[in-house]
Amino acid sequence: MPLPAPTAKRTRMHVRSTQLDGDKRRDDGRDIEARRVDAKDHDYPLSPGLRKRGKAMPYSGYGDQIAADHSQLIGLNLLHGFRSAVKNLSRSTRGCSHVRELLSFLPTAALQTFASDVRDNDDSGHKPYQLDRCHALESHSDAVLRYYPRCYRGQKPG
Repeated sequence: MPLPAPTAKRTRMHVRSTQLDGDKRRDDGRDIEARRVDAKDHDYPLSPGLRKRGKAMPYSGYGDQIAADHSQLIGLNLLHGFRSAVKNLSRSTRGCSHVRELLSFLPTAALQTFASDVRDNDDSGHKPYQLDRCHALESHSDAVLRYYPRCYRGQKPG
């Protein structure tokens, strides 16, 4: 859904780009690569000095020195408890808010990466993962009645 046109003249002050790529490898494994870039369209002054337009890291030599032990995330289930593990690992000043935010996108990216390999309307008896994870696909919704009738739970009580 497009946003309404702005009613006042604007000058962009910041742009954040986030990209996640999910790949299927020849060995049937999956790789998810994530990157985030924050940039300004103008030079701006900070205590460490003038940050030139397009430069991303304002406190070089400081902000890039924290390295939370992300090896603790290896083997965790991306769909169950991963986001809370990331939060606990890098809470407050123990990590980087930018990395923490980027990691929080991994579960959804993983789901989308695997989605093409799983038929969501097969008769396996398992409820498709996406059901009951958003308003449109609540088990009591018309969308579930139409597309996943075996999982439809009738009108919502109350």
